[in-house]
Amino acid sequence: MRVELVTTLKRQATRILAELHSSKEPVLITEHGQPSAYLVDVEHYDFMQQRMEILEGVARGEQAIKNGDTFSNQEAKEKMSKWLR
Repeated sequence: MRVELVTTLKRQATRILAELHSSKEPVLITEHGQPSAYLVDVEHYDFMQQRMEILEGVARGEQAIKNGDTFSNQEAKEKMSKWLR
């Protein structure tokens, strides 16, 4: 992963964006020597968002199981019957 100073980003944004688009490698932006933000390609960001939605769904399912908020196979079939016709 590349690291760039925020001042470099301000001065050379076009170059940094061009390199980001060609390499697809995220860029860590630092301010005062500390990590401040990540600059990522739009496609990579969208991919990460989709993956996060899937993981959140899995986490909700796991929590439902822990809470006992589940249906039997027969109950699920009955509830889904209107979509399975």
